[in-house]
Amino acid sequence: MQLKRRTEAPRPNSGCLYVDDDDVCCEKCQSGDLPEDLILCDKCDKGYHLFCLRPLLVSVPKGSWFCPSCSNHKIPKSFPLVQTKIIDFFRIQRSTDLTQKPIQDHLRKRKRASGLVMSKKKRRLLAFNPVEDPKRRLEQMASLATALRASGSEFSNELTYVPGMAPRSVNRAALERGGMQVMSKEDTETLNLCKSMMNRGECPPLMVVYDPKEGFTVEADRSIKDLTIITEYVGDVDYLRNRENDDGDSIMTLLYSAKPSKSLVICPYKHSNIARFISGINNHTMEGKKKQNLKCVRYNVNGECRVVLIANRHIAKGERLYYDYNGYEHEYPTEHFV
Repeated sequence: MQLKRRTEAPRPNSGCLYVDDDDVCCEKCQSGDLPEDLILCDKCDKGYHLFCLRPLLVSVPKGSWFCPSCSNHKIPKSFPLVQTKIIDFFRIQRSTDLTQKPIQDHLRKRKRASGLVMSKKKRRLLAFNPVEDPKRRLEQMASLATALRASGSEFSNELTYVPGMAPRSVNRAALERGGMQVMSKEDTETLNLCKSMMNRGECPPLMVVYDPKEGFTVEADRSIKDLTIITEYVGDVDYLRNRENDDGDSIMTLLYSAKPSKSLVICPYKHSNIARFISGINNHTMEGKKKQNLKCVRYNVNGECRVVLIANRHIAKGERLYYDYNGYEHEYPTEHFV
């Protein structure tokens, strides 16, 4: 599956050896070119290019790796479309009746805010607009539950602080060395509104789908306006120094400190939300860059570091969501992305 991260954090070192045997060919394309991108299955010893695999594999995995034939990979089983099970999975407030239409108060607030601005730079962020159909909202949440269960993650819509990792007290935006925006009071209220809607079961208008080439990816289930908050990037917070050799697929920079020992990353392996499954662009091609419809922004929110994914243009219903995994350091390999 494609890696779902920006890499202002250093790329992890792999524990696997690349194939250097001139006689090894890729089982998919039958070519022995680019041997640095060929890996061998630890069971059958057949070779595959990282970029020929489906879903794509962006880097050599640490430890054992098994090819599609030997791993018996199957399409993940869909989460049951049962309201009580979905309420329990997402820990939705029990008083909520998911058969009711979403509360629309935030729409009036959005209209007042957008009517006062003169330029895009001064516009406020918008809360996402849930679909009205309660059955469709259940289907959206079930699609996310399917992906989370397949990845072995629990749902969380907040940064989590686990004993033995970084404590909440070290998440201080004052330590950031220059790449973070300060979120205004109005935008903070909008972000909190998005959180409270999700707690009520009013989820973002998004569907997680399984693509044979990209793995899990996310599509808009209704049109989304420019500058709409899509979701916050969440997971367990840890020190970057503890993750420099991590071969996980989703590390996100949280705090980029002048003191490396203070830098923090988000690790959405055990706790995560829909952000983990949003795909990255191939920023080596114009076609790839045209796909980008989200921006990833690190914010100072009341003194703490947060990461938010925001629409950077109008997104049509059915369009897949993409953002650039690379920050200004451009360390992350994306040349084989779709």
